[in-house]
Amino acid sequence: MKAVVACDYGGAEVLRQVDIDKPTPADDQVLVKVHAVSVNPLDWHLMRGTPYLLRLASGGRKPKSGRTGVDYSGTVEGVGRSVMRVSVGDAVFGGASGALAEYVAVPAESVVLKPATLTFEQAAAVNVAGRTALQALRRRAHVQPGQKVLINGASGGVGTFAVQLAKVFGAEVTAVQSARNVDLVRSLGADHVIDYTTEDFTRGPTRYEVIVDNVGNRSLSEFRRVLTPKGKYLLVGGGGPEDHKWVGPLRRIVQMFIMSPFVSQDLGFFMAKTNRDDLQMLADLMAAGRLRAVIDRCYPFTEAAAAMRYLESGRARGKVVVTLAENGS
Repeated sequence: MKAVVACDYGGAEVLRQVDIDKPTPADDQVLVKVHAVSVNPLDWHLMRGTPYLLRLASGGRKPKSGRTGVDYSGTVEGVGRSVMRVSVGDAVFGGASGALAEYVAVPAESVVLKPATLTFEQAAAVNVAGRTALQALRRRAHVQPGQKVLINGASGGVGTFAVQLAKVFGAEVTAVQSARNVDLVRSLGADHVIDYTTEDFTRGPTRYEVIVDNVGNRSLSEFRRVLTPKGKYLLVGGGGPEDHKWVGPLRRIVQMFIMSPFVSQDLGFFMAKTNRDDLQMLADLMAAGRLRAVIDRCYPFTEAAAAMRYLESGRARGKVVVTLAENGS
């Protein structure tokens, strides 16, 4: 089968489409014929090997594996002997290391059935970005109805899900993004919209119970200025391609760790954990029409490098998806 791998550390030019062995599912796994894969900042961090501390685990001079992609959707083509919950022919989605490939073998308990109302592209957009937004707002920030929530970087993958989910939880949502994305975030339900190129939200009079920061482009003191005394600030992910090449978000994480015992506000760094129940909740919300995946562009499998390059440019609105049309998407 064909898969996309990073043959070295670097930009999208290091990605190659190669032939590798088709996986065989273990007793508790399913073999999924992949129809669509969405790319995430996690993918280009691994591709570039940044922050450099990451290479202690991923490989020093070059990637140990090179397989890329996490989010996928597709059709079950084979099942292990002990699998009962899904069957051959089921349309599913979830997360798998090395998902940018024609097939993936994944634990049966990790997959979620794709709602019939969703396309494979929409389903592939959910796993990392949707779970991150859901867990940050529900499990970490415990957002309650009536609270004021600010989403910094509201037009990206996590941001577009976070705006919608904060509204699902009954919050009053302020979205921060550039002028070209104002109409988009309004369509997602944002109550207030701030164009960061013309307005500094850290100087405004509003105080927020929760800030979800997908960008990391302002100082902690600026964010704390617009938090309530017991408010929660969550740095999600760790910045963009311009972030510190050696330590990434570690500097801010250390700063928050040192500061936290001396302030009443809750300051934290957040990364999502694999959780099938959360993925199922997202599927149910999308099936009910209360949540949607925003897809900026779709690229064919042969142009996976172009998809990664576009994501890394920072111009993407919502998600960027790679389709494997020959697999039936």
